[in-house]
Amino acid sequence: MNPWIHLDTAQIPGGGELKLMQRGQDFSIMSGTIELMNSRLSGSEIALANLAWAKIQDRKAPRMLIGGLGMGFTLRAALADLPKDASITVAELVPQVIAWAKGPLAHLYNGALGDKRVILRHADVAQLLADANPPYDAILMDTDNGPDGLNRDANDSLYSVSGLAVMRKAVKHGGVLAVWSAGPDQPFAGRMRRAGFAVEEVQVRASPSGKGARHIIWVGVAR
Repeated sequence: MNPWIHLDTAQIPGGGELKLMQRGQDFSIMSGTIELMNSRLSGSEIALANLAWAKIQDRKAPRMLIGGLGMGFTLRAALADLPKDASITVAELVPQVIAWAKGPLAHLYNGALGDKRVILRHADVAQLLADANPPYDAILMDTDNGPDGLNRDANDSLYSVSGLAVMRKAVKHGGVLAVWSAGPDQPFAGRMRRAGFAVEEVQVRASPSGKGARHIIWVGVAR
């Protein structure tokens, strides 16, 4: 088997680092020894977009915010779902992740960053949430490794009740907040409910084939 090749390292604002790895046609983004993303395992990232869109598909000119660029699978799935009059803002905190999307990972995006519906922001998604005016129809969060993050202490406040209350204000009544996680977090659904969401917890497979690890997506409809 071919070894993994280290292509680049990105520093995370506030501490920590990400490594971009390649083995043959496969790519991986690592945090230390933990794999955050793999180009072969896009099933749950695609489901994040699909599950959110299912809740708002009757809306005209929908506005969506995606927190975390990743490898672009959620963005591509959203573009496949949303109509031509939609607007999708993607917030990415780490500038090197944006550089990877335009460089060694560009083929995974298949032109998605050039779609006229897409606004790519090098920004902390927390700031975009706080500044949301008007509010979004859908907010999709795929930051760090989920609510129980690995890299940023700031994510603890982002996914706290007060942080979720900010997200509630940033989404329209009847709109949706969908949150991706690598694994279960029993108290998190309760925090979403206290912040004003009707919550459904969905288990999805990491692989598009329906195999692999089970990831969690919380789908919250704003009450």
